[in-house]
Amino acid sequence: MQDLSLHILDIAENATKAGATLIEIDVSENISKDLLQISITDNGRGMDAEMLEGATDPFVTTRTTRRVGLGLPLLEQAAKETGGNLLITSHPGKGTEVVATFQKSHIDRRPVGDMGATLTTLIMGNPDLDFIYFSNLDGEEIEVDTRSIRGELNGSVSINDPAVIRLIKNLFKNNMEN
Repeated sequence: MQDLSLHILDIAENATKAGATLIEIDVSENISKDLLQISITDNGRGMDAEMLEGATDPFVTTRTTRRVGLGLPLLEQAAKETGGNLLITSHPGKGTEVVATFQKSHIDRRPVGDMGATLTTLIMGNPDLDFIYFSNLDGEEIEVDTRSIRGELNGSVSINDPAVIRLIKNLFKNNMEN
């Protein structure tokens, strides 16, 4: 995957398939520690200890369409290439949290990418689910909470209406290349 937003999209899509109704995405940097951290938390069905142990093994997957699952192993590889790591915690019936940490200045760290496209793709494909997105990159904070947006729309228009999607995507224009 060319950028980190595609990893985020993959993990969030997995969360939707695991029955999550709320997915929280946090992309933040700590300049003093030279870190970029991505956290994706969901309230889906979670994983038991056996599945959690094999989560980063490409030959362990719940998919029935193919025998490999590359999302988490590739994210782990991307993090480790920069001196970072991947931590996954999960509890059956409660959900999963995936935290990837990268050395921000490392030459091999992939760009964050187009988080506006990632978030709007998730919303358009899953208009009944809730997403909370927060980022703090280069001092610019962006926060999107679909629950608040739905409240503002007050049922007058769907959250996946093209005009709403365009407004959400425009929030991200300035920090696409981090």
